[in-house]
Amino acid sequence: MEPIYTSCCGLDVHKKSIQACVRRVGKDGKIQEEILGFGTMTQDIRALADWMSQQEVTHVAMESTGIFWKPIYNILEGRFNILLVNARHIKNVPGRKTDVKDSQWIAHLLQSGLLKGSFIPDRAQREFRDLTRHRSKLVDQRASVVNRVHKVLEDANIKLGSVATDIMGKSGKDMIRALIEGGKDSSEIADLARRQLEKFQSFALLSKGMSPTTIGSCWVS
Repeated sequence: MEPIYTSCCGLDVHKKSIQACVRRVGKDGKIQEEILGFGTMTQDIRALADWMSQQEVTHVAMESTGIFWKPIYNILEGRFNILLVNARHIKNVPGRKTDVKDSQWIAHLLQSGLLKGSFIPDRAQREFRDLTRHRSKLVDQRASVVNRVHKVLEDANIKLGSVATDIMGKSGKDMIRALIEGGKDSSEIADLARRQLEKFQSFALLSKGMSPTTIGSCWVS
Protein backbone atom coordinates (compact mmCIF):
# COMPACT_ATOMS: atom_id res chain seq x y z
CA MET A 1 0.00 0.00 0.00
CA GLU A 2 1.31 3.43 -0.96
CA PRO A 3 2.41 5.51 2.08
CA ILE A 4 0.23 8.53 2.80
CA TYR A 5 2.75 10.34 5.02
CA THR A 6 6.47 10.63 4.40
CA SER A 7 7.30 10.57 8.11
CA CYS A 8 4.93 9.62 10.91
CA CYS A 9 5.05 8.15 14.38
CA GLY A 10 2.99 5.62 16.33
CA LEU A 11 2.92 5.84 20.12
CA ASP A 12 2.19 2.96 22.45
CA VAL A 13 1.36 4.72 25.71
CA HIS A 14 1.55 3.18 29.19
CA LYS A 15 1.47 4.58 32.71
CA LYS A 16 5.25 4.87 33.06
CA SER A 17 6.56 4.49 29.53
CA ILE A 18 6.01 5.42 25.89
CA GLN A 19 7.17 3.34 22.97
CA ALA A 20 7.55 5.44 19.85
CA CYS A 21 8.01 4.08 16.33
CA VAL A 22 8.88 6.45 13.50
CA ARG A 23 8.31 5.29 9.94
CA ARG A 24 10.01 7.32 7.21
CA VAL A 25 10.12 6.97 3.47
CA GLY A 26 13.79 7.04 2.45
CA LYS A 27 15.21 8.63 -0.67
CA ASP A 28 15.27 5.19 -2.23
CA GLY A 29 11.53 4.81 -1.54
CA LYS A 30 12.02 2.16 1.14
CA ILE A 31 10.39 2.37 4.56
CA GLN A 32 12.75 2.94 7.46
CA GLU A 33 11.72 2.31 11.05
CA GLU A 34 13.24 3.54 14.29
CA ILE A 35 11.91 2.71 17.75
CA LEU A 36 12.77 4.48 20.99
CA GLY A 37 11.40 4.32 24.51
CA PHE A 38 10.63 7.35 26.67
CA GLY A 39 9.29 8.01 30.15
CA THR A 40 6.07 9.84 30.87
CA MET A 41 7.42 12.79 32.87
CA THR A 42 7.10 16.23 31.28
CA GLN A 43 10.78 16.42 30.33
CA ASP A 44 10.54 12.95 28.77
CA ILE A 45 7.57 13.91 26.64
CA ARG A 46 9.37 17.05 25.52
CA ALA A 47 12.38 14.94 24.61
CA LEU A 48 10.04 12.72 22.59
CA ALA A 49 8.69 15.78 20.78
CA ASP A 50 12.21 16.99 19.99
CA TRP A 51 13.21 13.55 18.70
CA MET A 52 10.16 13.37 16.43
CA SER A 53 10.92 16.87 15.12
CA GLN A 54 14.43 15.74 14.23
CA GLN A 55 12.88 12.82 12.36
CA GLU A 56 10.70 15.33 10.46
CA VAL A 57 7.52 13.68 11.77
CA THR A 58 4.32 15.43 10.71
CA HIS A 59 1.61 13.06 11.99
CA VAL A 60 1.36 11.15 15.27
CA ALA A 61 -1.17 8.50 16.33
CA MET A 62 -1.90 6.86 19.69
CA GLU A 63 -4.67 4.89 21.32
CA SER A 64 -7.23 6.61 23.53
CA THR A 65 -6.96 4.11 26.36
CA GLY A 66 -7.30 5.30 29.95
CA ILE A 67 -6.20 8.83 30.81
CA PHE A 68 -2.48 8.45 30.11
CA TRP A 69 -2.77 9.99 26.65
CA LYS A 70 -3.94 13.39 27.94
CA PRO A 71 -0.62 14.94 29.09
CA ILE A 72 1.09 13.63 25.97
CA TYR A 73 -1.58 15.16 23.77
CA ASN A 74 -1.38 18.48 25.63
CA ILE A 75 2.39 18.74 25.17
CA LEU A 76 2.52 17.57 21.55
CA GLU A 77 -0.48 19.64 20.51
CA GLY A 78 0.49 22.43 18.14
CA ARG A 79 3.72 20.77 17.02
CA PHE A 80 2.25 17.76 15.21
CA ASN A 81 -0.99 16.57 13.67
CA ILE A 82 -2.22 14.15 16.31
CA LEU A 83 -4.72 11.35 15.80
CA LEU A 84 -6.28 9.94 18.95
CA VAL A 85 -7.64 6.59 17.84
CA ASN A 86 -10.19 4.29 19.40
CA ALA A 87 -8.38 1.12 20.47
CA ARG A 88 -11.23 -1.02 19.16
CA HIS A 89 -10.82 0.51 15.73
CA ILE A 90 -7.13 -0.44 15.63
CA LYS A 91 -7.88 -4.02 16.65
CA ASN A 92 -10.57 -4.34 14.00
CA VAL A 93 -8.15 -3.50 11.19
CA PRO A 94 -6.90 -6.77 9.66
CA GLY A 95 -3.20 -7.36 9.80
CA ARG A 96 -0.33 -8.93 11.74
CA LYS A 97 -0.85 -7.14 15.03
CA THR A 98 0.10 -10.23 17.04
CA ASP A 99 3.45 -10.39 15.23
CA VAL A 100 4.56 -6.80 15.69
CA LYS A 101 4.88 -4.33 18.51
CA ASP A 102 1.96 -2.01 19.13
CA SER A 103 3.86 1.17 18.27
CA GLN A 104 4.99 -0.33 14.95
CA TRP A 105 1.47 -1.46 14.16
CA ILE A 106 0.00 1.97 14.94
CA ALA A 107 2.68 3.70 12.85
CA HIS A 108 2.06 1.29 9.97
CA LEU A 109 -1.70 1.91 10.00
CA LEU A 110 -1.18 5.66 10.27
CA GLN A 111 1.21 5.83 7.34
CA SER A 112 -1.17 3.72 5.26
CA GLY A 113 -4.05 6.12 5.97
CA LEU A 114 -6.11 3.46 7.76
CA LEU A 115 -6.69 5.34 11.01
CA LYS A 116 -9.49 7.75 11.82
CA GLY A 117 -8.92 10.12 14.72
CA SER A 118 -11.52 10.85 17.37
CA PHE A 119 -12.85 14.38 17.75
CA ILE A 120 -10.82 16.33 20.32
CA PRO A 121 -12.06 19.85 21.17
CA ASP A 122 -9.58 22.68 21.55
CA ARG A 123 -7.72 23.22 24.83
CA ALA A 124 -10.06 25.94 26.14
CA GLN A 125 -13.10 23.74 25.60
CA ARG A 126 -11.37 20.73 27.18
CA GLU A 127 -10.50 22.74 30.29
CA PHE A 128 -14.06 24.09 30.51
CA ARG A 129 -15.43 20.57 30.12
CA ASP A 130 -13.20 19.28 32.94
CA LEU A 131 -14.35 22.16 35.15
CA THR A 132 -18.06 21.53 34.55
CA ARG A 133 -17.65 17.79 35.11
CA HIS A 134 -15.85 18.45 38.39
CA ARG A 135 -18.60 20.84 39.45
CA SER A 136 -21.26 18.23 38.65
CA LYS A 137 -19.46 15.69 40.84
CA LEU A 138 -19.27 18.17 43.72
CA VAL A 139 -22.99 18.93 43.39
CA ASP A 140 -23.78 15.20 43.49
CA GLN A 141 -21.59 14.76 46.56
CA ARG A 142 -23.29 17.68 48.29
CA ALA A 143 -26.72 16.20 47.57
CA SER A 144 -25.60 12.91 49.11
CA VAL A 145 -24.41 14.68 52.28
CA VAL A 146 -27.67 16.68 52.58
CA ASN A 147 -29.67 13.46 52.28
CA ARG A 148 -27.61 11.96 55.10
CA VAL A 149 -28.32 15.02 57.27
CA HIS A 150 -32.04 14.58 56.57
CA LYS A 151 -31.81 10.95 57.63
CA VAL A 152 -29.95 11.72 60.86
CA LEU A 153 -32.49 14.41 61.81
CA GLU A 154 -35.42 12.12 61.05
CA ASP A 155 -33.84 9.30 63.06
CA ALA A 156 -33.72 11.72 66.00
CA ASN A 157 -37.34 12.77 65.24
CA ILE A 158 -36.25 16.33 64.51
CA LYS A 159 -38.70 17.64 61.91
CA LEU A 160 -36.58 20.48 60.62
CA GLY A 161 -37.10 19.25 57.07
CA SER A 162 -40.87 19.65 57.52
CA VAL A 163 -40.65 23.39 58.12
CA ALA A 164 -37.53 24.32 56.14
CA THR A 165 -37.33 23.87 52.40
CA ASP A 166 -33.54 23.86 52.60
CA ILE A 167 -32.17 22.56 55.90
CA MET A 168 -28.70 23.57 54.72
CA GLY A 169 -29.73 27.20 54.40
CA LYS A 170 -28.49 29.80 56.90
CA SER A 171 -31.31 29.17 59.36
CA GLY A 172 -31.07 25.40 59.10
CA LYS A 173 -27.30 25.37 59.58
CA ASP A 174 -27.52 27.65 62.61
CA MET A 175 -30.18 25.45 64.21
CA ILE A 176 -28.25 22.26 63.56
CA ARG A 177 -25.08 23.85 64.90
CA ALA A 178 -26.94 24.94 68.05
CA LEU A 179 -28.21 21.39 68.59
CA ILE A 180 -24.74 19.93 68.14
CA GLU A 181 -23.33 22.42 70.64
CA GLY A 182 -25.87 21.23 73.24
CA GLY A 183 -28.63 23.81 72.89
CA LYS A 184 -31.67 22.79 74.94
CA ASP A 185 -33.91 25.86 74.83
CA SER A 186 -36.30 25.41 71.92
CA SER A 187 -37.23 29.09 71.91
CA GLU A 188 -33.59 30.13 71.56
CA ILE A 189 -33.15 27.69 68.71
CA ALA A 190 -36.34 28.98 67.08
CA ASP A 191 -34.97 32.54 67.27
CA LEU A 192 -32.32 31.48 64.77
CA ALA A 193 -34.98 31.35 62.04
CA ARG A 194 -34.69 33.96 59.30
CA ARG A 195 -37.19 35.39 56.83
CA GLN A 196 -39.82 32.88 55.77
CA LEU A 197 -38.78 30.40 58.41
CA GLU A 198 -39.60 32.85 61.21
CA LYS A 199 -43.27 31.90 61.12
CA PHE A 200 -42.25 28.42 62.22
CA GLN A 201 -40.48 29.68 65.32
CA SER A 202 -42.46 27.29 67.49
CA PHE A 203 -39.86 24.57 67.71
CA ALA A 204 -42.29 22.15 69.30
CA LEU A 205 -41.79 20.01 66.22
CA LEU A 206 -38.45 19.01 67.69
CA SER A 207 -38.66 15.81 69.66
CA LYS A 208 -38.40 16.48 73.39
CA GLY A 209 -37.68 12.89 74.11
CA MET A 210 -34.09 13.10 72.88
CA SER A 211 -31.41 15.29 74.42
CA PRO A 212 -29.44 17.66 72.17
CA THR A 213 -26.22 15.99 73.32
CA THR A 214 -27.46 12.67 71.96
CA ILE A 215 -28.63 14.41 68.78
CA GLY A 216 -25.18 15.92 68.36
CA SER A 217 -23.57 12.51 68.77
CA CYS A 218 -25.80 11.11 66.04
CA TRP A 219 -24.94 14.01 63.76
CA VAL A 220 -21.20 13.77 64.00
CA SER A 221 -21.03 9.97 63.85
